[in-house]
Amino acid sequence: MSLRICILETDVLRPELVGQYQGYGKMFEQLFARQPIAAEFSVYNVMNGDYPADDMQFDAYLVTGSKADSFGTDPWIETLKTYLLQRYERGDKLLGVCFGHQLLALLLGGKSERSTQGWGVGAHRYTLEHQAPWMCPAVEELTLLISHQDQVTRLPENATVVASSEFCPIAAFHINDQVLCFQGHPEFVHDYSRALLDARQDRLGEQVYQSGIASLAEEHHGATVAEWMMRFVAHKPEADRAS
Repeated sequence: MSLRICILETDVLRPELVGQYQGYGKMFEQLFARQPIAAEFSVYNVMNGDYPADDMQFDAYLVTGSKADSFGTDPWIETLKTYLLQRYERGDKLLGVCFGHQLLALLLGGKSERSTQGWGVGAHRYTLEHQAPWMCPAVEELTLLISHQDQVTRLPENATVVASSEFCPIAAFHINDQVLCFQGHPEFVHDYSRALLDARQDRLGEQVYQSGIASLAEEHHGATVAEWMMRFVAHKPEADRAS
């Protein structure tokens, strides 16, 4: 039986990239299609006010990345926060990536803000700070493609750091068996990261841009994180299995 995942899309791509990549929802669908756990996906662009019908049931809700600030006050962000808090209080599983990672941290009592570290771009390595049953296949360290200038700077209560680096100390976290978030983009591919770097070259400055371009020679663990996410969604705590 397939897992049912609701993808809450929180951005639209740059016009010149839509033809090749379509949107973050489609990029996640392509990513998850390559991992071994059967899942089907429904994509809703919440920037445009698109949400699932009240009677639809999902095994998890995934919040994508966005150009917007997680601490912004745009009406669509406020609507999304209300929706996610309702899902959380109902006990639904929530997944967050980049903007989604920051928004869920903020919503659940942590803090997200513009980072004093500046832009993070290209491929970035993290130390794994925690092991859990759903982190299979195991890796010694985690590399993900990134593009962000905001960070989670305080964890929500009861949250556990999964991955960190000197540049980004709270790069991934989970809250029990209900919330799992990553700052990095498992759905990105190298060509998309390169396109973002080229588009932002002037904003990034030459040193950050060149460093980001050079880092794209590294492989990344996007497929591994996709599998972790689906195993997290499928995972049942011992108490649930015993009942």
